[in-house]
Order: sequence, then C-alpha cells, then structure tokens
Amino acid sequence: MKEGPDHVAKTSRREPVTFLEAVSEALWEEMEADPSVFLIGEDIGRYGGAFKVTRGFLERFGPDRVVDAPIAEGGFTAAAAGAAHMGMRPVVEMQFMDFISPAYDVLTNYIATSEFRGAGPLPLVVRGPVGGGGGGGPFHSQNVEMAFFHTPGLTIVYPSNPYDAKGLLKASIRLDAPVVFEEHKGLYRSPALRTTLPDEDYVVPIGSAKTVREGDALTLVTYGMMVHRSLEAASRVAEEDGIEVEIVDLRTLLPLDDDHLVGAVRATGRLLIVHEDTRTGGIAGEIAMRINERAFEWLDGPIVRVTADDSPVPFAARLEAEFLPSVDDIVEAIRTLARY
Repeated sequence: MKEGPDHVAKTSRREPVTFLEAVSEALWEEMEADPSVFLIGEDIGRYGGAFKVTRGFLERFGPDRVVDAPIAEGGFTAAAAGAAHMGMRPVVEMQFMDFISPAYDVLTNYIATSEFRGAGPLPLVVRGPVGGGGGGGPFHSQNVEMAFFHTPGLTIVYPSNPYDAKGLLKASIRLDAPVVFEEHKGLYRSPALRTTLPDEDYVVPIGSAKTVREGDALTLVTYGMMVHRSLEAASRVAEEDGIEVEIVDLRTLLPLDDDHLVGAVRATGRLLIVHEDTRTGGIAGEIAMRINERAFEWLDGPIVRVTADDSPVPFAARLEAEFLPSVDDIVEAIRTLARY
C-alpha cells in the first residue's frame, strides 16, 4: 500500500525509519485509507514542508488534500474547523509550534468547546515541531503544551520515539476530538532512534503512559526529548551509584494516565518529574498535586522537578545549553532524591 516517496515506504521494505519518517508514514497511510483526511499548512505542498514531512504528498493526493495555506495560522485553523464540521478530518501543520499562538482563540474558544455547545465533535489534529537544542531562539524552540493544558475539550499528545509517533498520530487522526500533537524536532532525524516498525496497521492508545525503564529507587516521569536524557542519566547512576530508576514516558499529556503514575509512585516511594518546558506553570506542578492527593502516604521524600528556566529560549548555544535540562541536572536530582 505504501507506494510513494522513499520516506513513506521504508516500513513496507522492513527498513528502519526515523521519527520524521514515522510521522510521514502515519499521514500517508491515513490519507490513503480515508479520503476525508487532508492536510493544510504553510509550504506543505510543492515545498514538502519546512522539515520535508510532506515531501511527495502533493503529487500523490493533489492540491485539494494537500493545501498550501498563507501565513495566517488562526485563519487556516478556523478553516480546518469548518471542514471538520462538514465531515472531513483535517491535519493542520504549524511550521513551528511557536506559531500556534494566532490560533489560540479558535482552538480554545471554538474548537475545544464545539461538542459541549451542541455543535458536534471536531475531529482535527494540529501538529508540528517543538523544542530547543538547535539554536532556533525564542520563536522556533518553544514547548507549547501548557498553553492548552488548561482547556477542557483538547487532547495533547507528545511522543518520544518513532513507534509511538506513528501509532499516536494515527490514533489522533481517527479520534473524534481535537488534538494538539507535538513533535520534538531534535528527535526528527536522530540516528539513535531509527527503528523498524510493524508493517501492519497499528495505533497507540491515547491517554496511556508507558514504563520505559524498570527500577525500584525512584520513579522519574517525563516525555519527549527528556525521555532520552533521563534514560542516559538513569544508566549513569545505575553504573556509578547502583541506583535503579524507573522511568515513565507520559506520551499523552492531556488526559494524564493517573492510574499508571499513582501505581508507579506507590511502588518506589519517590517521584522526580523532568520536562523541557519552563518551570512555572509546567506540568510538573499538576502531576505533583495529583500524586499528593492520591499517593501522599506512600512518599518517602519530597517530589522533585527538573525543568527549563523561566526564560525565553536563548539563541546562543552556550546559553541555550544552560537553559535546557541536561543529563547532569537529572543525575544530580536523582542522587539527591535517592539519598533523602
């Protein structure tokens, strides 16, 4: 079925794919399977997208299903909402997720509330690259999840690897509800993440966290790029200190998988939360409060968080490295909490 550009045919040839290729495959397969799925965004057609996620899509699906939009994020997100009302399943690409702010009004005031107002569900996905580490500065490096986390009616998904990226994106497109889907651009072409995916159709359940490393000293909860930095930190403290850390990848941020988190913390008695987003108003605070409500008596130490600083993302490489949570930061937090 996956005839088309090389980057959407690798799984059918049993070749490993990158995170970016997994996203491309998900979009291609859903467009092949369902004619109501279409794409809209800036430069996604002839140019193939800023990161070439949609390279070759225009030639296969045509301009009615791969729609090049003007620089008007609020406008083309609203157009996607109208199409969803008419039975379509639009996938909106933000060239960088930082640019989603003009669409905040239509996403929070109209799209998220549509079903509650009796106007019916709006099955649409707004997806795009997030995250720092590439010197993009404050306009091309933000994590936008918490801007929408407080909005009932939205789903927020943030995968950390190609398997989950493909399965969660397919599940998001099929969901009868609006989804904000974040893809860390630092993971897009990472050679270390290349993996062979199942050739058969699959989805990853939305709202389900996953334990990606077993351990009994403490539970570390994270998502996105920080999954990989946390895994590196956990390997270091295991080798150097004999501390075995359990790591939970949230995968879906809204809704949170409370049962998985509570069960993990009850088993280890300690909780460390790591996220790339800035500190104040970050998801760590919400997770900490939920654990406080449901697992306080199992805690053997304070809940600790490692996050980015409360600052716009710096341009300069040295400042950006200082701003972002590092492996060393996570190692230090693990050691401190394990000793408590």
